[in-house]
Amino acid sequence: MGNSRTPQQIPVVVLAGFLGSGKTTLLNHLLHRSGGSRIGAIVNDFGAIEIDAMAVAGALGDSTVSLGNGCLCCAVDASELDVYLERLAAPDAGIDVIVIEASGLAEPQELVRMVLASEHPGIVYGGLVEVVDAAEFDGTRARHPEIDRHLALADLVVVNKLDRVPDADRVLRPVRSLAERAAVVPATYGRIDPEFLFDCRPSEERIGQLSFDDLHEHGDDDHRGHLHTGYDSLSFTSDVPMEPRRLMRFLDSRPQGLYRIKGYVDFGPYDTVNRYAVHAVGPFLRFYPEPWPPADARGTQLVLIGSGIEADTLGKDLEGCRNDVPHADEHGMWGVLRYVPGSAEEPDAVAYEG
Repeated sequence: MGNSRTPQQIPVVVLAGFLGSGKTTLLNHLLHRSGGSRIGAIVNDFGAIEIDAMAVAGALGDSTVSLGNGCLCCAVDASELDVYLERLAAPDAGIDVIVIEASGLAEPQELVRMVLASEHPGIVYGGLVEVVDAAEFDGTRARHPEIDRHLALADLVVVNKLDRVPDADRVLRPVRSLAERAAVVPATYGRIDPEFLFDCRPSEERIGQLSFDDLHEHGDDDHRGHLHTGYDSLSFTSDVPMEPRRLMRFLDSRPQGLYRIKGYVDFGPYDTVNRYAVHAVGPFLRFYPEPWPPADARGTQLVLIGSGIEADTLGKDLEGCRNDVPHADEHGMWGVLRYVPGSAEEPDAVAYEG
Protein backbone atom coordinates (compact mmCIF):
# COMPACT_ATOMS: atom_id res chain seq x y z
CA MET A 1 0.00 0.00 0.00
CA GLY A 2 1.21 3.50 -0.61
CA ASN A 3 1.15 6.42 -3.02
CA SER A 4 3.86 7.16 -5.59
CA ARG A 5 7.00 7.81 -3.66
CA THR A 6 10.57 8.84 -4.20
CA PRO A 7 13.30 6.35 -3.16
CA GLN A 8 13.84 8.49 -0.05
CA GLN A 9 10.21 8.48 1.08
CA ILE A 10 8.98 5.90 3.56
CA PRO A 11 5.31 4.84 3.45
CA VAL A 12 3.36 5.34 6.69
CA VAL A 13 0.55 2.80 7.13
CA VAL A 14 -2.24 3.40 9.66
CA LEU A 15 -3.35 0.15 11.31
CA ALA A 16 -6.76 0.59 12.93
CA GLY A 17 -9.56 -1.56 14.27
CA PHE A 18 -11.82 -1.87 17.27
CA LEU A 19 -10.70 -3.20 20.65
CA GLY A 20 -9.31 -6.71 20.50
CA SER A 21 -9.66 -7.10 16.74
CA GLY A 22 -6.10 -8.40 16.45
CA LYS A 23 -3.99 -5.38 15.44
CA THR A 24 -1.00 -6.25 17.63
CA THR A 25 -1.14 -9.89 16.50
CA LEU A 26 -1.14 -8.74 12.88
CA LEU A 27 1.75 -6.35 13.46
CA ASN A 28 3.81 -9.04 15.18
CA HIS A 29 3.10 -11.38 12.26
CA LEU A 30 4.39 -8.76 9.83
CA LEU A 31 7.50 -8.15 11.93
CA HIS A 32 8.47 -11.81 11.78
CA ARG A 33 7.62 -12.27 8.09
CA SER A 34 8.66 -8.97 6.57
CA GLY A 35 10.83 -10.54 3.88
CA GLY A 36 13.83 -8.51 4.98
CA SER A 37 12.01 -5.18 5.10
CA ARG A 38 12.65 -3.18 8.26
CA ILE A 39 9.44 -1.99 9.94
CA GLY A 40 9.20 0.91 12.35
CA ALA A 41 6.13 1.30 14.54
CA ILE A 42 4.27 3.95 16.49
CA VAL A 43 2.16 2.08 19.02
CA ASN A 44 -0.67 3.95 20.75
CA ASP A 45 -2.23 2.33 23.83
CA PHE A 46 -5.36 3.55 25.61
CA GLY A 47 -4.30 3.46 29.24
CA ALA A 48 -1.34 4.49 31.34
CA ILE A 49 0.51 1.17 30.91
CA GLU A 50 1.74 0.59 27.38
CA ILE A 51 0.87 -3.10 27.05
CA ASP A 52 0.69 -3.19 23.25
CA ALA A 53 4.04 -1.41 22.97
CA MET A 54 5.53 -4.01 25.31
CA ALA A 55 4.14 -6.77 23.11
CA VAL A 56 5.98 -5.56 19.99
CA ALA A 57 9.07 -3.92 21.49
CA GLY A 58 11.04 -7.16 21.61
CA ALA A 59 10.76 -7.57 17.86
CA LEU A 60 11.33 -3.92 17.01
CA GLY A 61 13.93 -2.89 19.54
CA ASP A 62 14.73 0.80 19.09
CA SER A 63 12.36 1.05 16.11
CA THR A 64 9.34 1.47 18.39
CA VAL A 65 7.77 4.74 19.49
CA SER A 66 5.11 4.15 22.17
CA LEU A 67 2.43 6.63 23.15
CA GLY A 68 0.50 5.71 26.29
CA ASN A 69 -2.37 7.14 28.35
CA GLY A 70 -4.42 8.65 25.57
CA CYS A 71 -5.77 8.33 22.07
CA LEU A 72 -3.28 9.35 19.37
CA CYS A 73 -5.85 11.35 17.42
CA CYS A 74 -6.33 13.57 20.49
CA ALA A 75 -3.02 13.28 22.35
CA VAL A 76 -0.80 14.80 19.66
CA ASP A 77 -1.17 17.05 16.63
CA ALA A 78 0.45 16.75 13.20
CA SER A 79 3.56 18.69 14.22
CA GLU A 80 4.08 16.44 17.26
CA LEU A 81 3.57 13.36 15.12
CA ASP A 82 6.35 14.67 12.88
CA VAL A 83 8.73 14.44 15.84
CA TYR A 84 8.09 10.70 16.10
CA LEU A 85 8.21 10.21 12.34
CA GLU A 86 11.52 12.09 12.26
CA ARG A 87 13.05 9.50 14.58
CA LEU A 88 11.87 6.53 12.54
CA ALA A 89 12.50 8.09 9.12
CA ALA A 90 16.10 9.06 9.89
CA PRO A 91 18.39 7.61 7.18
CA ASP A 92 20.58 5.79 9.70
CA ALA A 93 17.50 3.93 11.05
CA GLY A 94 17.18 2.03 7.78
CA ILE A 95 13.38 1.80 8.06
CA ASP A 96 11.47 0.66 4.94
CA VAL A 97 7.89 1.14 6.19
CA ILE A 98 6.32 2.76 9.27
CA VAL A 99 3.17 1.33 10.85
CA ILE A 100 1.03 3.43 13.20
CA GLU A 101 -0.88 0.97 15.36
CA ALA A 102 -3.77 3.03 16.67
CA SER A 103 -5.53 2.31 19.93
CA GLY A 104 -8.76 0.38 19.57
CA LEU A 105 -10.68 3.59 20.29
CA ALA A 106 -8.94 5.97 17.89
CA GLU A 107 -10.63 7.74 14.99
CA PRO A 108 -8.96 6.48 11.77
CA GLN A 109 -9.97 9.52 9.73
CA GLU A 110 -8.13 11.81 12.15
CA LEU A 111 -5.00 9.67 12.00
CA VAL A 112 -5.00 9.71 8.20
CA ARG A 113 -5.46 13.47 8.25
CA MET A 114 -2.50 13.84 10.59
CA VAL A 115 -0.22 11.76 8.37
CA LEU A 116 -1.27 13.74 5.29
CA ALA A 117 -0.69 16.99 7.17
CA SER A 118 2.85 15.93 8.04
CA GLU A 119 5.52 18.27 6.74
CA HIS A 120 8.21 15.62 6.90
CA PRO A 121 9.71 15.24 3.40
CA GLY A 122 10.88 11.70 4.06
CA ILE A 123 7.49 10.05 4.48
CA VAL A 124 4.41 9.45 2.34
CA TYR A 125 0.96 8.23 3.35
CA GLY A 126 0.78 4.46 2.82
CA GLY A 127 -2.88 3.67 3.36
CA LEU A 128 -5.39 2.71 6.05
CA VAL A 129 -5.68 -0.91 7.18
CA GLU A 130 -8.82 -1.68 9.17
CA VAL A 131 -8.85 -4.93 11.18
CA VAL A 132 -12.26 -6.49 11.82
CA ASP A 133 -13.02 -9.08 14.50
CA ALA A 134 -15.29 -11.50 12.62
CA ALA A 135 -16.60 -13.07 15.82
CA GLU A 136 -17.62 -9.69 17.29
CA PHE A 137 -18.65 -7.97 14.05
CA ASP A 138 -22.41 -7.88 14.66
CA GLY A 139 -21.99 -6.71 18.23
CA THR A 140 -19.48 -4.04 17.26
CA ARG A 141 -21.83 -2.63 14.60
CA ALA A 142 -24.68 -2.55 17.09
CA ARG A 143 -22.63 -0.67 19.69
CA HIS A 144 -20.71 1.54 17.29
CA PRO A 145 -22.39 2.13 13.90
CA GLU A 146 -19.48 4.45 13.01
CA ILE A 147 -17.50 1.26 12.29
CA ASP A 148 -19.36 1.21 8.94
CA ARG A 149 -17.79 4.57 8.11
CA HIS A 150 -14.36 3.34 9.13
CA LEU A 151 -14.67 0.44 6.70
CA ALA A 152 -15.65 2.82 3.92
CA LEU A 153 -12.42 4.78 4.51
CA ALA A 154 -10.09 1.79 4.42
CA ASP A 155 -7.64 0.84 1.71
CA LEU A 156 -7.30 -2.70 3.04
CA VAL A 157 -9.67 -4.57 5.38
CA VAL A 158 -8.42 -7.62 7.26
CA VAL A 159 -11.33 -9.75 8.46
CA ASN A 160 -9.64 -11.53 11.34
CA LYS A 161 -10.65 -14.51 13.53
CA LEU A 162 -12.68 -16.17 10.79
CA ASP A 163 -11.94 -19.49 12.48
CA ARG A 164 -14.35 -18.39 15.21
CA VAL A 165 -17.43 -18.01 13.02
CA PRO A 166 -19.43 -20.91 11.54
CA ASP A 167 -20.28 -19.05 8.31
CA ALA A 168 -17.46 -16.82 7.04
CA ASP A 169 -19.50 -15.45 4.13
CA ARG A 170 -22.10 -14.05 6.51
CA VAL A 171 -19.39 -11.66 7.79
CA LEU A 172 -17.44 -11.19 4.56
CA ARG A 173 -20.48 -10.16 2.51
CA PRO A 174 -21.46 -7.09 4.56
CA VAL A 175 -17.81 -6.12 5.06
CA ARG A 176 -17.21 -6.18 1.30
CA SER A 177 -20.36 -4.15 0.78
CA LEU A 178 -19.29 -1.51 3.29
CA ALA A 179 -15.68 -1.43 2.05
CA GLU A 180 -16.53 -1.78 -1.63
CA ARG A 181 -13.37 -0.06 -2.94
CA ALA A 182 -10.96 -1.69 -0.51
CA ALA A 183 -9.24 -5.03 -0.68
CA VAL A 184 -10.90 -7.40 1.81
CA VAL A 185 -8.58 -10.12 3.10
CA PRO A 186 -9.80 -13.05 5.23
CA ALA A 187 -7.42 -14.00 8.04
CA THR A 188 -6.92 -16.00 11.19
CA TYR A 189 -4.40 -14.98 13.87
CA GLY A 190 -3.61 -11.86 11.83
CA ARG A 191 -1.73 -13.87 9.21
CA ILE A 192 -1.70 -11.92 5.97
CA ASP A 193 0.88 -11.58 3.22
CA PRO A 194 3.08 -8.54 3.98
CA GLU A 195 2.84 -7.59 0.31
CA PHE A 196 -0.72 -6.48 0.98
CA LEU A 197 0.77 -3.56 2.91
CA PHE A 198 3.90 -2.87 0.93
CA ASP A 199 2.79 -3.35 -2.71
CA CYS A 200 -1.01 -2.92 -2.89
CA ARG A 201 -1.39 0.77 -3.72
CA PRO A 202 -4.60 2.83 -3.90
CA SER A 203 -5.23 5.19 -6.78
CA GLU A 204 -3.46 8.54 -6.74
CA GLU A 205 -6.70 10.46 -7.18
CA ARG A 206 -8.02 9.53 -3.73
CA ILE A 207 -6.39 8.65 -0.43
CA GLY A 208 -8.24 5.44 0.27
CA GLN A 209 -11.85 6.62 0.23
CA LEU A 210 -10.97 10.07 1.63
CA SER A 211 -10.92 13.11 -0.61
CA PHE A 212 -8.95 16.13 0.56
CA ASP A 213 -12.29 17.87 1.14
CA ASP A 214 -13.34 14.99 3.39
CA LEU A 215 -10.18 15.34 5.42
CA HIS A 216 -10.40 19.08 5.95
CA GLU A 217 -14.12 18.96 6.73
CA HIS A 218 -13.39 16.96 9.87
CA GLY A 219 -10.09 18.57 10.74
CA ASP A 220 -11.22 20.41 13.85
CA ASP A 221 -10.29 19.60 17.43
CA ASP A 222 -13.75 18.51 18.62
CA HIS A 223 -13.33 14.87 19.67
CA ARG A 224 -16.72 14.40 21.29
CA GLY A 225 -17.87 11.94 18.62
CA HIS A 226 -14.81 9.68 18.82
CA LEU A 227 -15.14 6.11 20.03
CA HIS A 228 -12.91 6.61 23.05
CA THR A 229 -15.14 9.30 24.57
CA GLY A 230 -17.61 6.60 25.61
CA TYR A 231 -15.01 4.42 27.30
CA ASP A 232 -13.03 4.44 30.52
CA SER A 233 -9.76 2.74 31.33
CA LEU A 234 -8.18 1.45 34.52
CA SER A 235 -4.44 0.81 34.81
CA PHE A 236 -3.47 -1.59 37.59
CA THR A 237 0.02 -2.49 38.79
CA SER A 238 1.16 -4.63 41.68
CA ASP A 239 4.56 -5.68 42.98
CA VAL A 240 2.78 -8.29 45.11
CA PRO A 241 1.89 -11.49 43.21
CA MET A 242 -1.71 -12.28 42.37
CA GLU A 243 -3.51 -15.25 43.92
CA PRO A 244 -4.88 -17.26 40.95
CA ARG A 245 -8.18 -18.35 42.51
CA ARG A 246 -9.02 -14.82 43.59
CA LEU A 247 -8.11 -13.43 40.18
CA MET A 248 -10.26 -16.03 38.41
CA ARG A 249 -13.22 -15.13 40.63
CA PHE A 250 -12.68 -11.51 39.60
CA LEU A 251 -12.48 -12.40 35.90
CA ASP A 252 -15.47 -14.75 36.01
CA SER A 253 -17.63 -12.03 37.57
CA ARG A 254 -16.42 -9.07 35.47
CA PRO A 255 -19.21 -6.68 34.47
CA GLN A 256 -20.62 -6.72 30.94
CA GLY A 257 -19.33 -3.24 30.23
CA LEU A 258 -15.72 -4.36 30.84
CA TYR A 259 -14.95 -5.10 27.21
CA ARG A 260 -11.14 -5.44 27.07
CA ILE A 261 -8.43 -6.68 29.46
CA LYS A 262 -4.78 -6.96 28.53
CA GLY A 263 -1.47 -7.14 30.29
CA TYR A 264 0.78 -9.44 32.30
CA VAL A 265 0.17 -11.28 35.57
CA ASP A 266 2.70 -12.40 38.17
CA PHE A 267 1.45 -15.45 40.08
CA GLY A 268 4.54 -15.53 42.31
CA PRO A 269 5.13 -18.94 43.92
CA TYR A 270 2.44 -20.55 41.74
CA ASP A 271 4.79 -20.23 38.74
CA THR A 272 8.20 -18.77 39.43
CA VAL A 273 9.41 -19.27 35.84
CA ASN A 274 6.67 -17.60 33.79
CA ARG A 275 4.63 -14.46 33.65
CA TYR A 276 1.15 -14.79 32.12
CA ALA A 277 0.00 -12.53 29.32
CA VAL A 278 -3.76 -12.11 29.66
CA HIS A 279 -6.13 -11.13 26.85
CA ALA A 280 -9.89 -10.76 27.13
CA VAL A 281 -12.44 -9.39 24.68
CA GLY A 282 -16.01 -9.51 25.89
CA PRO A 283 -16.57 -13.03 27.29
CA PHE A 284 -13.43 -14.51 25.72
CA LEU A 285 -10.42 -14.99 27.98
CA ARG A 286 -6.98 -16.49 27.43
CA PHE A 287 -3.68 -16.68 29.33
CA TYR A 288 -0.34 -17.16 27.60
CA PRO A 289 2.60 -18.20 29.84
CA GLU A 290 6.01 -16.91 28.77
CA PRO A 291 9.39 -16.83 30.53
CA TRP A 292 10.16 -13.73 32.54
CA PRO A 293 12.53 -11.42 30.61
CA PRO A 294 15.79 -11.49 32.58
CA ALA A 295 16.05 -7.71 32.91
CA ASP A 296 12.40 -7.06 33.84
CA ALA A 297 11.24 -6.45 37.38
CA ARG A 298 8.52 -8.91 38.32
CA GLY A 299 5.03 -7.60 38.84
CA THR A 300 1.50 -7.45 37.45
CA GLN A 301 0.54 -4.83 34.86
CA LEU A 302 -3.03 -4.72 33.57
CA VAL A 303 -5.14 -2.32 31.52
CA LEU A 304 -8.94 -2.64 31.67
CA ILE A 305 -11.12 -0.82 29.13
CA GLY A 306 -14.90 -0.62 29.25
CA SER A 307 -18.03 1.46 29.09
CA GLY A 308 -19.75 2.55 32.29
CA ILE A 309 -17.30 0.65 34.45
CA GLU A 310 -16.64 1.67 38.06
CA ALA A 311 -12.88 1.99 37.92
CA ASP A 312 -12.45 2.53 41.67
CA THR A 313 -14.45 -0.59 42.50
CA LEU A 314 -12.57 -2.69 39.95
CA GLY A 315 -9.28 -1.40 41.28
CA LYS A 316 -10.20 -2.38 44.83
CA ASP A 317 -11.35 -5.80 43.62
CA LEU A 318 -7.99 -6.34 41.95
CA GLU A 319 -6.19 -5.20 45.08
CA GLY A 320 -8.08 -7.95 46.87
CA CYS A 321 -6.61 -10.52 44.48
CA ARG A 322 -3.08 -9.91 45.72
CA ASN A 323 -1.39 -12.46 47.98
CA ASP A 324 2.21 -12.48 49.16
CA VAL A 325 2.21 -15.89 50.85
CA PRO A 326 5.46 -17.75 50.09
CA HIS A 327 3.85 -21.13 49.39
CA ALA A 328 1.47 -22.18 46.63
CA ASP A 329 -1.58 -24.42 46.74
CA GLU A 330 -0.78 -27.21 44.28
CA HIS A 331 -4.27 -26.95 42.75
CA GLY A 332 -4.44 -23.16 42.77
CA MET A 333 -3.57 -22.69 39.08
CA TRP A 334 -6.19 -25.03 37.69
CA GLY A 335 -8.62 -22.20 36.97
CA VAL A 336 -5.96 -20.28 35.05
CA LEU A 337 -4.72 -23.30 33.10
CA ARG A 338 -8.22 -23.87 31.75
CA TYR A 339 -7.65 -20.74 29.68
CA VAL A 340 -4.15 -21.56 28.41
CA PRO A 341 -4.36 -22.70 24.75
CA GLY A 342 -3.27 -26.31 24.37
CA SER A 343 -3.60 -27.03 28.08
CA ALA A 344 -5.35 -30.22 29.09
CA GLU A 345 -7.52 -28.04 31.33
CA GLU A 346 -8.58 -25.74 28.50
CA PRO A 347 -12.38 -25.33 28.25
CA ASP A 348 -14.34 -26.20 25.15
CA ALA A 349 -14.11 -22.78 23.56
CA VAL A 350 -12.26 -21.16 20.71
CA ALA A 351 -9.00 -19.43 21.62
CA TYR A 352 -8.93 -15.68 21.62
CA GLU A 353 -6.06 -13.82 19.96
CA GLY A 354 -5.76 -10.13 20.70
